[in-house]
This record gives sequence, structure tokens and C-alpha cells, in this order.
Amino acid sequence: MTSTCSIVTVEHQPTAVVKAKVPFAEIPEAQRAARAAIDAGLPSLDPGALGLACTRWLPPQGGALDMEMGTIVARPIEARGEIVPSELPGGRAVHSVMVGPFDGMGAAWQTLFEWIQAEKLTPAGINWEVYGPTPADPAKQETYLYALLA
Repeated sequence: MTSTCSIVTVEHQPTAVVKAKVPFAEIPEAQRAARAAIDAGLPSLDPGALGLACTRWLPPQGGALDMEMGTIVARPIEARGEIVPSELPGGRAVHSVMVGPFDGMGAAWQTLFEWIQAEKLTPAGINWEVYGPTPADPAKQETYLYALLA
């Protein structure tokens, strides 16, 4: 289930991420591998307080997404191995909340992009997801979707 879309103003947030160009069919595996790398390497990078997990991505090209899979951090980190600093952008963005398992993500994004089109807004091409705490029941998982506006 996806909530109603709205326009919000968001602040830049530093992130620690693993970058990859990922074919659609490999996204779940890439996410798991990136999360494992972040969990293993982040404690030694002095990121300050950790925020929620996130994924930033650009529009698909050739059946794959350029993705940055990681975690919101309190301050920028130094790159080490595959973990590099990045950020979630600031500015005006369309926002919605998907409640439910991750297999509903495609439909949730489609709803958000259809809303952008219906409202005659111009996306900037930078999109991201922030994942709420993982509940015992996947049907209660909250994922916050954002599409930056031009």
C-alpha cells in the first residue's frame, strides 16, 4: 500500500554507500551484499550516529539501475574499499510511503511517477528510498520514497 504523494522540502543528508550498476533481476542480491559490506566496514569509518538504511538511484539505462546502497550517517566519511561517501540530495521532492514487503516497490514507484506526470512536475532524475526499522511482520515494513524535482 502506498500513501498519497506530496511535495516536501528535504535537507542534504550524508551517506556511506556501496555504488553499483545493477540489472533489475539482481537488485535483491546486490542490496544484501551492499548491506553486509556496510555493516562490516562502517564501524571503522567514524560516521557518527547512524541513521536509516537508504538507496539512491538514477533512472534505468539498459535494464539496470545506477545505485548507491548504504546508510544515512551523521557526518561524511572517508572512502575505504567499496564504501564511499555520498549524500541524499536537498531540495523539493515528491514523497510517498510504501507499507508492506519490498516486492511492492515497483508498483509504489509507478504510482509516484504517475502522480508526478499527472501534476505536470519535472523530475530531476535522482530518486531514493529510506527504509524504516524492520518489523517482525513484513506487511508492516515502511519504505519512504523520494523523487527530486527539477
